[in-house]
Amino acid sequence: MNKQSIIGLVLIFVVMMGYAYLNSPSVEERKAMEEQSINTLNSNKLQDSTAKINSQNISDSTSIPLSSSLGNGDSSLATSDTASDVNNPFALASRGDTTHYQVSNEVFVVDFQAKGGRIASILLKDYLTYEKKPLYLFDARESDFYLSFFANNRSVSTENLYFECLMPTKTEVKGKDSAVVRMRLYPNTIGGALEGSQPSIDKNKYIEFVYTIRGDQYMLGFDINIVQMQNEIAANTNFIDLTWKANLHQIEKALNMESMNTAVYYKPINDKVDYLKETKDDAKELTTPLKWVSFKQQFFSLTLIANKDFLNADIKNFTEKEAPKGYLKSLQALIGIPYQNVASQSVDMQIYAGPNKYRTMRNYQLDLERQIPLGWSFFLMQWINRIAVIPTFDYLSHWGLSYGLIILILTILLKIFLFPITYKSYLSSAKMRVIQPEVTEINKKFPKQEQAMDKQKATMALYKKAGINPMAGCIPMLLQFPILLAMFRFFPASIELRQQPFLWADDLSSYDSICSLPFNIPFYGDHISLFAILMAVSNLFYTRMTMKQTASTNQMPGMKFMMYAMPIMFLGFLNSYSAALNYYYFLSTIITFLQMWIIRQFIVNDEKVLARIQENKKKPVKKSKFQARLEEMAKKQQAVLSQQQKQKGQKRR
Repeated sequence: MNKQSIIGLVLIFVVMMGYAYLNSPSVEERKAMEEQSINTLNSNKLQDSTAKINSQNISDSTSIPLSSSLGNGDSSLATSDTASDVNNPFALASRGDTTHYQVSNEVFVVDFQAKGGRIASILLKDYLTYEKKPLYLFDARESDFYLSFFANNRSVSTENLYFECLMPTKTEVKGKDSAVVRMRLYPNTIGGALEGSQPSIDKNKYIEFVYTIRGDQYMLGFDINIVQMQNEIAANTNFIDLTWKANLHQIEKALNMESMNTAVYYKPINDKVDYLKETKDDAKELTTPLKWVSFKQQFFSLTLIANKDFLNADIKNFTEKEAPKGYLKSLQALIGIPYQNVASQSVDMQIYAGPNKYRTMRNYQLDLERQIPLGWSFFLMQWINRIAVIPTFDYLSHWGLSYGLIILILTILLKIFLFPITYKSYLSSAKMRVIQPEVTEINKKFPKQEQAMDKQKATMALYKKAGINPMAGCIPMLLQFPILLAMFRFFPASIELRQQPFLWADDLSSYDSICSLPFNIPFYGDHISLFAILMAVSNLFYTRMTMKQTASTNQMPGMKFMMYAMPIMFLGFLNSYSAALNYYYFLSTIITFLQMWIIRQFIVNDEKVLARIQENKKKPVKKSKFQARLEEMAKKQQAVLSQQQKQKGQKRR
C-alpha cells in the first residue's frame, strides 16, 4: 500500500465518521433514550394498553378488546355535555356502544370500531415483534384518528361520536376479492335533540367513512363521503382537519436503532419525498399540496395517501422524556382535507399498512419505497442498491438458501466484479514498492526542509520516467467507496433479514450479541458483537499485511498508528449495527486478503515489475497535449515576467 492509498483510506474513514456523526443522536437524545424506563408517560393508559397488547395471541384475533384512544374516556353508553347540547347537530351521535367489526385478508386482520368510525387495530399476519408476539401496526389505544370541522357554531370532531356500521357479507377475503366496510355518522333531525321532542336522526344526511379491503394487498381504500351536509357544516368551510396521532412502541430488537429510523415522512405533489429529522425532535408546517403522509418505522409504515392531494399539513415527531419501557416515539399530523359546500362530495384516499419492502412498495408507483434508506441522497449508492444489489439478493432468496449463505454468495459476486480494480490497486502498490529504493535516494539527496520543492520535483520526474501514476493506487479505492456505502445502507434496511438467524446471531437485521454487559461502555454499548470483533480483527490482519508490503518512509510518521487504529474505531462504531453488515465486511476483507495473496503469488512478480520499470526509463518521456500546453503557458508567463522586470529596471535608471 503506497502513500496515496493510505491517504485515500484516511479520507474514506473521515467521510464515514463525519457521516455517522451528523446522523447520530445528540448526547441529550441518547440520555433521553436511556431514561425511557424511569417513569411513565400517561402511565395508567400506556402501561395498561401495553399489557393488553402483549397478552394478545394471534389466535385471539377474532375478538380484540380495546380501550379508549389517547386522552378519551370510553364506556358502552356515553353521556356527556354534547348529548344535551341542543345546538349540536350531532348530539344524538354522542351516544352508542363499543361495537367492533373485523375483516381479514391474506396479509392482515383489520378491526373496526363504531366509536369514531375508525380502524381500531391492524394485525399483520406474517410478522411478529422481536419478543415473538403479535405485531399490531395500528392500535386505537395508542392513537387518534378523526375529522374536525365547525357546525352550528360548534367545533365538532368525530373522535367521540358513534357511527353506524354497514358490514359486508364476507369478513374474510382472498386473492382479487374485496370487502367494503361503511361507517356512517348521521346528524339530528331539526329539533330532534330538543327537550320534549322525540330523539331522531336524519339518515338522508351523513358523513361516511368507506374502507375497502382487498384480498392480497397491504393497501386499503379509504374514502370520505359527505352527503347533504351543506346546512350543517359551516358554509365558509373550505377544508376539514384530519388529526392523526400515534404513540409508537418498540417492535425491533435494538430500540436505539429503531428510534433512529422512525419519523414522519411526506411526499409533496411536485417534489421529492422528504421527512422530519429521525434523530431529533422535529416539526414542520407544510403549506404546499401533498400526495401522502406516512408514519414510518424501521421496517414498517402506515401511510395515508390522497388520490388527488391534501391541501397542507402540520407534522411533528418527538420523544417523551418520561416514558415506560418499550416506548419508541410519538408522531403527529394535522392534515387539511379539501371541502366544498355542495350537496355531495367524496374525498378518495388509500392507506398503506405494511412492510418497508422495496418491491412491495415500488409496485404501487407512489414513491413509497423512498422511505427505505437506500442512499437516495447520493445517486451512486441508490443505483448500486436498486440496479445491482437488490435484484441479485432477491434472485438468490428465491432459491430458499439461508440468508447467511446468500450474503456470502453476494459478497463473492461483488468481489469478482471488483477484481480488476483490486488488481490495478495491487499493481500500483507493487510499482511503488519496487521503486522505493530510488525514492529513498532522492530523500537523502534533499534532506533539508527548504529543499522540499526540489525533492518533490525529482520524485515526480522519477515517477514520470518510470511510467508510474501516483494516483493509480488511490483511484481504485475511491471507486469502491460507493459500494462500501451502499452496503452500509442496504443491510440494516433489508426487512428480508429481519429475525433471520445465522450461526450465533438470532436476527441478522440487528446486532448479534455473545455477551451482555452489566454496564454501558461509551462509543461501544452494553453488549459484545462477535461479527463486529471478527470484522475488526480481519481488518487488523489485512492492515498488517499491506503495511509489510509497503516500504517504510519517514514522510508520514503517524500514518502507521492511524492505519492500525481505524479497525478499532470501526469496532466501536459498528458494534450496535446490523449483524449482516458486520458479517459482510468480515467476508469482504477475507476475500480481499485472498485475492491479494493470489495476485502476489501467481500474477504479479516484483522482479518482473522492476524490469518493466527499467525498460520504461529507457524510453523517451512522451508529453501529453495537455502537459505541452501547460509548459507553453508557463514559458509565456515567464517571458512576460522577464519583460516586466526589464521595464522596471529601465525606469529606475
